[in-house]
Amino acid sequence: MPVNIALTAAPERRLRLPTQWLVAAAFLAPAVLLLAVFLLYPLVSSLRLSLLDWNGLGSNARFVGLANWTRLAHDAVFWQSLANNAILAAASVVVELPVALALAVLLNKAGRGSRVLKILYFLPLLMSSVAIGVLFKNIYDPNFGPLNAALHAIGLDGLAKDWIGDPHFSLGSTIAVICWQNTPFYMILFLAGLSSLPAEIVEAARLDGASEWTTFWRIKLPHLQGTLRTAVLLSILGSLRYFDLIYVMTGGGPEGASELMATYMYRTVFSSFQMGYGSTIGSAMFLIVCAVAAVSLRFTRRYADEV
Repeated sequence: MPVNIALTAAPERRLRLPTQWLVAAAFLAPAVLLLAVFLLYPLVSSLRLSLLDWNGLGSNARFVGLANWTRLAHDAVFWQSLANNAILAAASVVVELPVALALAVLLNKAGRGSRVLKILYFLPLLMSSVAIGVLFKNIYDPNFGPLNAALHAIGLDGLAKDWIGDPHFSLGSTIAVICWQNTPFYMILFLAGLSSLPAEIVEAARLDGASEWTTFWRIKLPHLQGTLRTAVLLSILGSLRYFDLIYVMTGGGPEGASELMATYMYRTVFSSFQMGYGSTIGSAMFLIVCAVAAVSLRFTRRYADEV
């Protein structure tokens, strides 16, 4: 009798398996379709266009092979923009993350009274990048901006500069605004990590006589290791793809001092109408971001395995 049951149950399992695959495929199909249309197709098209000499208008595209890539390898403006992206990434990690971590620790300690402060600190992230760019262009204005006016008022005339018009200060001035806008995002990220730390552990450390500083270094910071690695990765990758605030404030100038890869690609395509070369810059950006992400994930995985 058990043999008959097994024989009758086996066909049912064989019938259920295709049905499960069909249901899974039906649920996955919309996401796969969106990825194919909005990610895979543009990526393949960009790589194809990087092999052409085309102004983006008409059908006069001409196949040039790897000529655009050879030009990119010798393009001083591209390498300068890549260096600026690296400076932005370093500043994001060195400035944004420590400030965000400090704010998160202070706000987490404040308890319920920190709700208003959390909203105030989070406001820059909610503002439009265009609005922030216009606002700080007026603040940095060398003639009528409040920053130079304040420096003149307190007798520091020598510190008054053309903050975004001087090639020596334009990149640093825009990076300061970028850090101010993006710090709240990492603050919320660290607050979420701190909220998952059991309060009993912190209380036990305090009962044992641990100071606030010791509690932070021995308990809170190790607990945030995973969140810190995620924040560093997001900060670096976001800096390599950054565009909006730089474009609004300086457009990549003056003299390319604040040029980023994204702004250079935009100007190449929509100002110089070099669709093929602009696609080469975009494809190079994609490859650089993928390489950095792969290396970062490999180090992260190795660190996690060691821990």
